[in-house]
Amino acid sequence: TMPLDVGAVEVRMAGILGAQGVALLLLARGLERDARAWRSTWLAPTTNPAKRRTELWFLAYGGVWIAAFAAIVATEAYERFGAWTYDAVCFGLAAPLYAQPVVAPWLTGESATPVWDRFSLKANAWLVVFGFTGNYWYTQYFYSVLDARYSMPAHRLNNVPIAMFGATHFYFTFYHALSNAIIRKIRTTYKPSRSRTTFLVVAVGSLCYVTAFAETLTIAKFPYYSFKDRDLAYTLGSAFYGLYFVVSFPAFYLIDELAPGVVATKTRDGAYSLARTLVEALAASMAVLYLLDFARIGVARPLRIEAQATVLAHTVG
Repeated sequence: TMPLDVGAVEVRMAGILGAQGVALLLLARGLERDARAWRSTWLAPTTNPAKRRTELWFLAYGGVWIAAFAAIVATEAYERFGAWTYDAVCFGLAAPLYAQPVVAPWLTGESATPVWDRFSLKANAWLVVFGFTGNYWYTQYFYSVLDARYSMPAHRLNNVPIAMFGATHFYFTFYHALSNAIIRKIRTTYKPSRSRTTFLVVAVGSLCYVTAFAETLTIAKFPYYSFKDRDLAYTLGSAFYGLYFVVSFPAFYLIDELAPGVVATKTRDGAYSLARTLVEALAASMAVLYLLDFARIGVARPLRIEAQATVLAHTVG
């Protein structure tokens, strides 16, 4: 990778993030607090207990995988990893999230709910579909536009390390639980208005950029995911990655979302079935693919998908 001019990157990113903060402060001046703001909440209301407890589970489990990854990077344990080790670590950390809706539904208060109707299952299914699409297809845009590369030993699918499919899941459960909280707090605190809509759009856009930048920054010390120009990866790359979340954050928020005071029931209007959840995940995935391709055209970069001779491949580094 090219040497990183840390000072230049810091100044540029401070300017971008600072501009977002100033924009939000100015827009906040036009907001009017809702008379029912006593119902303002970060988490899903107690009348929607399955969604509330699933969000708490995703946030709490974030502490587990963040601590595990921090230890791996700090000790450079990855230097001893082979392809199977990467797979075991990433899918091992994702396994509790995959399994919880079926083997531990009590954790989200859904033991008495039929398995296909459990919010925790629908939330995981939505993120599995979106995460799989992101790895299988969207990674090709990072390869083409940002000259990104994975160089660790890996089993690969469509030239993407299979371990990343597992890692994406626990990253995304955490990100989307946080985004739900921020969107909900804005919607339940301020009166509906054009000003609130504008503020919400800018807040979500800023959250998308900050989320993407934070991930890029925190994995900077992992040498086997590299960019030809890391400065570009922080600035343009964060915006590029943020396009994932421009669609996924609001789309994921809508799943079984209820206003405070409305009681969750399977038969209520607007209740999500598992089938609807999967269809909407596929729709969101396609919308992001369009955005990424429009962005690629905008920066005049060709899309290069490196051919893989077999369905699965193995690389040693």
